[in-house]
Amino acid sequence: MFERIAVVGATGAVGSIIIRLLQERNVPAKDFKFLASARSAGNTLSFQGRDFTVEELTHDSFNDVDLVIASTPDETAAEFLPSAVKAGARVIDESGYWRMKPDVALVVPEINPEAALSATGIIASPNCSTTQMVLAMKPLHEISPIRRVIVSTYQAVSGAGLQGSTDLRDGTKAQLENQEFEYRAFSHPIAFNAIPQIGSVKEEGYTSEELKMVYETRKILGDDSIQINATCVRIPVDNCHSETITVETERPISPEEAREAFDAFPGITVSDDTANGVYPLPSICSGSDEVFIGRIRKDISHPNGLSFWCVSDNLRKGAATNAVQIAELLASHLFQKSETNAG
Repeated sequence: MFERIAVVGATGAVGSIIIRLLQERNVPAKDFKFLASARSAGNTLSFQGRDFTVEELTHDSFNDVDLVIASTPDETAAEFLPSAVKAGARVIDESGYWRMKPDVALVVPEINPEAALSATGIIASPNCSTTQMVLAMKPLHEISPIRRVIVSTYQAVSGAGLQGSTDLRDGTKAQLENQEFEYRAFSHPIAFNAIPQIGSVKEEGYTSEELKMVYETRKILGDDSIQINATCVRIPVDNCHSETITVETERPISPEEAREAFDAFPGITVSDDTANGVYPLPSICSGSDEVFIGRIRKDISHPNGLSFWCVSDNLRKGAATNAVQIAELLASHLFQKSETNAG
């Protein structure tokens, strides 16, 4: 059991879900504290039947904490989380700042739990688009190594934070009423539109979001040889990211073999009956912690190719749930160690 867990970014979209999951899943800790920016400090939130006052995040916030779960912008994570490590806390971080640091574990618990258990200091949680793709890749990679991936994402506006959802709702209303609207989260109108750029432009014309999917996937699976071509698109859906994924494996994997592997893998739910219109939809998957897979079919353009459709709640498994699952993994390890020592 942890002595005290601190949630950083407690009043944000992901932070709020982290707090709800800590309560619903009864993550073991004697006490909790909730941290946010000066703007949100002083607010009250209810947790486990108690009222907590949200405290301002400072470098001295971690002196009485042994686990930190943080969901903040990159610059905040870069500035404050080293202070948590210095104070002796384990840190689970949702930001993108630490993910590709060589000495930082990048963890999806169903895939590489040992990386979290052997980590010291900061444990990073992957980008939401990466998380659902790599979870879907893992059971196939175990059957036959994946050599190449082509993925196109259809990403919900909630991935851009609370303002993203506001832009979609108010922008749609304005367009229907033939009114002007100033978008704040997006550089183009998102209502009745699709924006084929998420993040800044990097090498070879790829965006930062697309390259996260490349480099994070290789790090999590421990295989730098996997070739990945990603195109990330923002669409006018409130929540849940969708992806079309085509993998090329060393030997052919039939749709039946893939379906069986997906079914047996923790955290994956198969919904695959195209003839009857059964497949994952964002409207159905929102609020769930699983990665949903359907439209499983042979890639008719390559003998070793397999294509499928993948949907997951980007605020839950793509962010909050994955972080809380890492916390549960660490808690279980602490319990096992205490039992061993007691024995």
